[in-house]
Amino acid sequence: MITKMNQGIGLAAIVLLCLAGAASAKDIKVESNAKVQASFDIVESRIITDKSHAIFYTQVRADAGKATPTPTGKFPGSDVYAYVWPTSLNSADAGFEKDQGIVALAVTFHPDFDDGAKGTKNHDRWHPHWVVLSKDPSCAGGLKVKDIPKDAKPKLPDSWPGVPLLIDSPDYTTKLSGDVVEVHVPLDKLGAIKGASFDGVAAGLKVNAELHAPLLCVANVFKVASGDLSMPGKVAPAK
Repeated sequence: MITKMNQGIGLAAIVLLCLAGAASAKDIKVESNAKVQASFDIVESRIITDKSHAIFYTQVRADAGKATPTPTGKFPGSDVYAYVWPTSLNSADAGFEKDQGIVALAVTFHPDFDDGAKGTKNHDRWHPHWVVLSKDPSCAGGLKVKDIPKDAKPKLPDSWPGVPLLIDSPDYTTKLSGDVVEVHVPLDKLGAIKGASFDGVAAGLKVNAELHAPLLCVANVFKVASGDLSMPGKVAPAK
């Protein structure tokens, strides 16, 4: 069964920890938890670099990507499943205005809508996004993908999908196979990732049924690799 995080520290209460920097650890390894669905039971999260790419890697107990949301047939109120790497990057590093919130790479599946760049269809597959997260107590998980207010014209990446959120839809090589989720991000697009801190999260998000802000909330946290979003991981070169 998918369960909510119950470590006693809510996501909203630990946003500041997310920005506090990394410990000395590189990879994050954690014991499996039979109470968490195998597809979301994170046992390892890491980000390494080679000469040309940053490789975002999460290992789960089994069946990476097998669990997907039940289609609702409509956009309002629909669900999103995600494997997420919150990082210490500044939002400017990912092509947004600076200092906007927590920058995370997310691999998502949402069968009820498309949000690819330039109208690309992606509702039928797992695919990557950069998202900027911010605190919102109205969200069950305490965080949302940050909304773009009406008539605002913030700086946005070239592959922004045209939705009123701080989100990007880049075309990165993304693989889900066996128990592994892996994304390859070109370093010429993200040189700042070297030495950054990170965490690993499996989560469910929900589109607002009324399509008002917050439009996309973190609704359910299946597992956090560190247990408390303290970002103990450290990006390091591949051995």
